[in-house]
Parts: sequence; C-alpha cells; structure tokens
Amino acid sequence: MAVSRRSAIKTLGAAAGSPVFRLQAADFEAILPSIAEVVLPSEADRTAAVAAFTRWIRNYKEGADTDHGYGNTRVRTTGPSPARNYPAHVAALDRAARDRGAGSFAAAALADRRAILEAAIAGSNVERLSARPTGAHIATDLMGHYFNSSPAADLCYRAGIGRDVCRGLPGSEKAPAPLPPKAGSYRR
Repeated sequence: MAVSRRSAIKTLGAAAGSPVFRLQAADFEAILPSIAEVVLPSEADRTAAVAAFTRWIRNYKEGADTDHGYGNTRVRTTGPSPARNYPAHVAALDRAARDRGAGSFAAAALADRRAILEAAIAGSNVERLSARPTGAHIATDLMGHYFNSSPAADLCYRAGIGRDVCRGLPGSEKAPAPLPPKAGSYRR
C-alpha cells in the first residue's frame, strides 16, 4: 500500500497538534513521577503505575465505539482525550512551583509539591475519583487510574487477589497468597 506524501504530511500534522503528541515531551514524562510521589502510596510501584497511566493515555482513541452498557441499547463512542487538559495542568503546577521558589514542579520539595497539588485538586472541584481518566486534573486522573487497578486492590488487602486478572478455576477455593514485602508487578 503506497502512502502519498500529502497523506503522510496531513497525518503528521494532525498528530503534532494533538494533546497526546505534545504530552510525549519531557515535561509530561518528568512531572508524572513527581505527582505520583505525592498522591500514590509509598508502598505502591509508582514507576509501574506511571507507566500504565501513560500507556492508557497514549492508547486512548477519540470516537471509538464502546460497550452500550447494561439496559442501554445505544452504542456510545469515547469523547475527547482527557489528555487535552494536561498541558494546562502541567503549566499551572510549574507556575505554582516557581511562585514558591522552585524551578519547576518536579524540582520542588515534597512538602511544596503536596501543597501545590492540594490547592490544584481543590480548585478542579473533583468530588470523586473516576476509574477512567476524565481530564478534570492530571493528578486525580493518575490517582483514579491507580486506585481502580489490580495492584491497588492487592496492596489494599496485602494479598495477591489479582482483580481483573483471569486466574481460572484451579485453586480458586484457596485464599489469595499474601503479598511479598514489596508489591509485585503492575497488572492493568
């Protein structure tokens, strides 16, 4: 299949203008671990949680058909990417950190990052964490994504429950094994 030059340029131009493409930049990659350090449990595998969240955002498809849901016969489509709001969130977090004397949010002290995020989350009027990122705030989207994951359930119960992981019936009558001292792999 031959791709015309015009088609390739249009595709690249559309990708470069999308919020997800802009989020591939070092700003997004650099700020998520510093957000995770504040909003996720210290026992959590934060690196894996950030990687899973980033993967979810990168793989999000606007306008994709979704399941119609129980009792609803109409198939719905996904809306705009929640990542469209993240550049503004990242810029606001960096501005707030500079106002506190740090060069960037990622470079700010943990106590300053916590205060900045508390103010930002309060200002975003998020009342509950959604299982799917909504774009309300990058920090609450990361939190909702993590706290609705199998690793979070395992950590909460300190057992290898593997929620949302197909385990099969053999051994299902046994209680889940306790987690090792450091939680295992991220399975979302």
